[in-house]
Amino acid sequence: MSFKRRQLTNVEILEIFLNSDTESEYESQESDSDSEELPPNLVAIENPESEFPLSTDEVPGPFEDAGGDGGRPTVDKVQEFCGSWKATSHFTPPGSAVCFDESQSGVQRPLPFPTEAECFKLFLTEELVGDIVEESNCYALELQEKREPGVRGKLAKWVTTTISEMYTFLVTVLLMGIVKKNSLREYWNRFLVLLRCLHFVNNATANLNDPLHKIRNVLISLTSAFGRVFVPYKDLCIDESLMLWKGRLAFRQYIPSKRHRFGVKFFVMCDVKKGFVQNIIVYTGSTTDIKHYEGLGVSGSVVMTISPTLFQHLLSNSTGACGTVRSNRKGMPAFGCRKMQGGEVEFQENGQQLAVKWHDKRDVHVFSTVHTATMSATGKVDHLTGERLIKPDCVLDYNLKMGAVDKADMINSFVECTRKTTKWYKKIFFHLINTAVLNGSIVHRKVITYQKYRENLMRELLEEHHTPRRPSTGGHPAPDNPLRLTARHFPCKVPQTASQGSRTRRHCKVCLSGARRSKQRKMTKYMCLACDTPLCISPCFEEYHMLKHY
Repeated sequence: MSFKRRQLTNVEILEIFLNSDTESEYESQESDSDSEELPPNLVAIENPESEFPLSTDEVPGPFEDAGGDGGRPTVDKVQEFCGSWKATSHFTPPGSAVCFDESQSGVQRPLPFPTEAECFKLFLTEELVGDIVEESNCYALELQEKREPGVRGKLAKWVTTTISEMYTFLVTVLLMGIVKKNSLREYWNRFLVLLRCLHFVNNATANLNDPLHKIRNVLISLTSAFGRVFVPYKDLCIDESLMLWKGRLAFRQYIPSKRHRFGVKFFVMCDVKKGFVQNIIVYTGSTTDIKHYEGLGVSGSVVMTISPTLFQHLLSNSTGACGTVRSNRKGMPAFGCRKMQGGEVEFQENGQQLAVKWHDKRDVHVFSTVHTATMSATGKVDHLTGERLIKPDCVLDYNLKMGAVDKADMINSFVECTRKTTKWYKKIFFHLINTAVLNGSIVHRKVITYQKYRENLMRELLEEHHTPRRPSTGGHPAPDNPLRLTARHFPCKVPQTASQGSRTRRHCKVCLSGARRSKQRKMTKYMCLACDTPLCISPCFEEYHMLKHY
C-alpha cells in the first residue's frame, strides 16, 4: 500500500507542533523518504539511553556460537552491541586482550637452500605456465584462421610455443625493467609474435558475464599460491593501489590523489612485518568479486573478502582493527563543532570502539579497537616552540604500519616491466608477474638487493629454459646467445654424423662472422655445448666468451 505526498497547510503544521505529545495521523503515513528503517549502526546513536548498555563480556568469543555465518554473529547483531558514544580519556581496548600465535606465521614448508628461480616458481608454477602456453597456441590458430588469404605476416610462420620458451619470454619482459630500449622490436624477433598471441582463457568457454574473464584463471592461481606459501603475522595492511591505464575500460578508475590518476584499481593486503603481498582484488565496480556483507558497504565487504578485520564486526572474530574514516560516515560520533587548533585531540568511545578526532594540518578521524586514548611522543621537536611533538597512539601506529602496500608499489616502480599494450588484461598479467617476483624475493630470505635478486632470477631461468636456436635459413643472422658472456662454458667435440663419422667438422662461428680480423670459412671439430656453437679451440673459444664484440 502506498500514499502520495501532499503539502501541509499552515494550520495543519501548527496543529502537529501543538499536539506533538500525542499520536498524530501523519506519523503512520509512509513516504519515499521515511519508509526505510534506521540503519542498524545508527540505532545506538538514536537511542543513547538504551536499557541494555554494551558490555565487553557480551561480545561472543571466537569459539562461541552466536549464530549467523559459520557460528559467527551477523553484522546486524554485532552492530546492536554498540552502545552510545561518550567522551573519554581512559579507554581499554577490547582488541588488546586478543592473543596471537606467530609460531605458524611466515613461509610454509620453506626450502633449505632455495634458489631465486625455485622461489619464483612457487607462484608461477610450470602447471600455470603450461596452461598459458596451451591457450596462447590455441589463440594463435584462431588469429591465423581470421587472417585474410594471401596476407603475409609473422603469424603466417607461427611455430607452436613451449613452456621453456614462455619462461624465456617472461625473462625478456622482466629484463625490460633493467635494460630499456626505444622500441619493443629491439628486444627479440619472436617477442612481438608471442606478445600478440599471449592468451589466458579459451574464448569459447569463457564466462562473458565476468569482467575479468580474460585474466581470471591467472589471478586465482597466483593469489591462491600467495596464501598457500605464506601465512601472515599479526599486523596486516589493506590499501588501494592503482595501475596506470588510459585506454578504454569499463572499470577504469580516476583517483586524483594517485600518481597515475587513471587506471585499474586494486585492493591489496600486505603483511606489515615482511611486506609480503597476501591477496589482491581487482576493483570492477558493482561486479567486484567479493562477498557482500549487509550493512558494511562495498569497502567493508572488500576488507572482509581479503581479511576478517573490520572493527566491531571483526572484533567478534578476535581481530582488532585501526584505520582512518570519513567524518560523515554512518555511525560516527558527534564531535565538538568548534574549530580545533594544531595538536588538539578529542577521544570518544562506546565501550568497544575508540573514535579519535585529531588536528594536524587538518582534521583526522581514526577508528580503533586496539588502542588506548593516550598520546605519545613522536621523537620530533617543534622548530618554533621547541616543545616535543606528540600524537595519539593510534595515529602513530597507523602511520608506522599502513605503508606496506605503497612500499611494494615503490619497490616495483624502479624495475617495473609493465609496458604499454593495447590489451588491458596483458598489462594486469605483467603487474601480477611483478608482484610474484617481489614475493619470491621475500621467500628467498637472502640478504641481497631486490634488483640483484631479479638479475639472478633471470639468469637462472635462462640457464634452465634456454633452448638452442634453430639453424638459420638465410636472411639476417640471429642475435647472440644471451648466456655466452655470463654462464660457465666448456669445449667438447662436435657430435659425429652418419655421413662424416669421425671426420665431422663445422664452420667456426668467430672465424666466419668475427669483426676483429678478416672473415674465413674455417672448419673445426670443437664446439661449446652450452651455446651449441662451433668454435676453434684457440683463440676463438676464448674470444667468443670473453668479448662482447668478437
